Amino acid sequence: MKLKDYWYPLSIILLVILGYHFPDTFSSVGGVKLNTFIKPVLQVIMLGMGATMTVDDFTEVFKSPLKVLIGLVCHFTIMPFSGLALSKIFSFPPEIAAGIILIGSSPSGLASNVMALMARANVALSVTITTLSTLAAPIMTPFLMKTLGGGLIEVEFWAMFWDMSQMVILPILLGLVLYKIMPELMARFNKILPIFSMLGIAYIILIVTASGANSLKTVGITLVIVVIIHNIFGYTLGYFFSRLLKFTESDARAISFEVGMQNAGLASALANEMGRIATVGLAAAIFGPVMNIIGSMLANFWNKRPPKK
Repeated sequence: MKLKDYWYPLSIILLVILGYHFPDTFSSVGGVKLNTFIKPVLQVIMLGMGATMTVDDFTEVFKSPLKVLIGLVCHFTIMPFSGLALSKIFSFPPEIAAGIILIGSSPSGLASNVMALMARANVALSVTITTLSTLAAPIMTPFLMKTLGGGLIEVEFWAMFWDMSQMVILPILLGLVLYKIMPELMARFNKILPIFSMLGIAYIILIVTASGANSLKTVGITLVIVVIIHNIFGYTLGYFFSRLLKFTESDARAISFEVGMQNAGLASALANEMGRIATVGLAAAIFGPVMNIIGSMLANFWNKRPPKK
């Protein structure tokens, strides 16, 4: 393992520290609240995802429907329910607890595909599950939040559905359309998209941390520990459940990342739309760097151990 392999998550940790210690600096500029730009930043990232989608992203559905279905079921059960259990065990305030459930109920992030590639996992399976979990999220995330977190905070299913549709479905559809209309321009855009995505997620985490600095002072260390446990649960249970079902090592590794890695940017944006970025958004802000560090370590570990045929 080399330090350079972790430059991005380490940079995010530095931003979290800055946001925590200098909240006023990163809350507003010239009277403009910086959390105003969280939604459009995420929409651009999702638009780019739509512009890169191809038929190949869905071929695994027809080749291995059971693996895809199991991956999706694991993703939308293991993380939400383990999040609920952890929030109860550690007795967090209601809005902090709801944030743990929210990050667990979010779709898998694009970073899982990169980790799958590094870990010599089934990348096609990883991409398919990421794509489908993202498309299913406008229904699944509000449903899980209403069911598991409704007793903690007020959750309006249709309001959250509409927020997610604006941040996920509409940008993805627009990306698909724009790629058909102007493929050359979108191809150029997609070249800079990875950099924009990394900067965009970093921006969102910084703003969420600054907004929730006061809440972090009361639950900070405990919340970090819980997020680490939550993330490890995802990788571990996703992997072993797949192996229990006799999936190949390569498939189990892919599902492990698809379960353990969440779209922290989307969860933060949802918390912002709910007007609870300083509390509900905290777990997502911590989850982002944590999942990248632990995921990178796991991917490096598996990279040195090629899966047996």
